Amino acid sequence: MKDWWDRNGKPLVTGGLLALVVVFGWQAWQKYQTNQSQGASNLYQALLETTLTPTGEPDAAKVAELSGKLKNEFGGSAYAQYASLFVAKVAVESGKLDDAAAELKLVMDKPADATLGEIARQRLARVLAAQKKVEEALKLLEGDADQAFLASREELKGDLLVQLGRAGEAHAAYEKAKAALSDDAAIGGLQLKLDDLAKGDA
Repeated sequence: MKDWWDRNGKPLVTGGLLALVVVFGWQAWQKYQTNQSQGASNLYQALLETTLTPTGEPDAAKVAELSGKLKNEFGGSAYAQYASLFVAKVAVESGKLDDAAAELKLVMDKPADATLGEIARQRLARVLAAQKKVEEALKLLEGDADQAFLASREELKGDLLVQLGRAGEAHAAYEKAKAALSDDAAIGGLQLKLDDLAKGDA
């Protein structure tokens, strides 16, 4: 027994200690991640709930303060990027299109996930169009979109093409958007756009 212990005891003890380190390390990491997520969630909730003035309008200073805190403490997280989308929305409503574009570009360039990336892309395209940079906005929408966003991207393309006076291409984009939808109410809205284009051709 002593001989066996001399040969195998140390590796067994070392292996057991390593296993304990891995288990407790993993639990600590999970707890840290949960705390981080909860902290980011609370800040984001505060951003949505406490930034309204008595008139119901967002308080730009409070928005900037909470958003900055989210970015500093939880940079790159989905919550920080949703905060950027909110900041961009407030900037658009305040007529600060350059600020909105900067926020959206940051999310689009390094999205926390594909959904955030596509939302930022489409919103940035709308901001650019409002800045009369319609060709630049259209370039953002080139390439394939995830099926979940195909309809909204193609409809937006159609809107931009209408602005550029390219009715034929706009019609094709609207038709592509319509084909990707199953919701009759949404299709109805697209049909109105298609009908308006048809009237323009008549």
